[in-house]
Amino acid sequence: MEISAKLVKELRDRTGAGMMECKNALKESAGNLPEAEIILRKRGITSASKKATRSTRQGTIGTYIHPGAQLGVLVEVNCESDFVARTDQFQNLVKELAMQIAAADPQFIRKEDVTQDAIAKEKDIQRARALQEGKPEKMLDKITEGRMQKFYEEICLYEQPFIKENTQTVADLIKTSIAKLGENISVSRFVRFKVGDAAVIEETPETSAPSE
Repeated sequence: MEISAKLVKELRDRTGAGMMECKNALKESAGNLPEAEIILRKRGITSASKKATRSTRQGTIGTYIHPGAQLGVLVEVNCESDFVARTDQFQNLVKELAMQIAAADPQFIRKEDVTQDAIAKEKDIQRARALQEGKPEKMLDKITEGRMQKFYEEICLYEQPFIKENTQTVADLIKTSIAKLGENISVSRFVRFKVGDAAVIEETPETSAPSE
């Protein structure tokens, strides 16, 4: 049975579960929304959204060094207890997130973290692009907003498609782990190093070679 995106979204809005979990539950229930919600509740997945506001003071710092040692990542992933932080499943999630950051190069963690300057600049770019393409004036705002979603998918970690399963987002991946581990999980910070990306220090008059 073909499951529509609208039905998946409705179940996701009602339960807070990830997109793939919603789609699988709807397939299992032959498109029956209440039954799909029950399936998710039995799996404990719907509880993930309720845990999202709970404090995360424990966790671990994960690392990833790409073969060749030209690219590396440090990421802090938090949970509620030291017990969960030490589990193999949590440690594996941290590794997956570090690899995601290395591969996809996000600039922010969430959409809410994107600066207003960055948003305004991108909207100007997309509006100008739409004008250049000859789009109708009355459609410019709608087109710009649609393209901003793609912008967020590129620069925000939580919005990015997961590199190992691009039908789900990183946020979906984290929600699934929250449901399975029974604790809230969040990424608090990360840094991505790539050889050659460091700013070049310009020579000062004191250190520059004298002119002939």
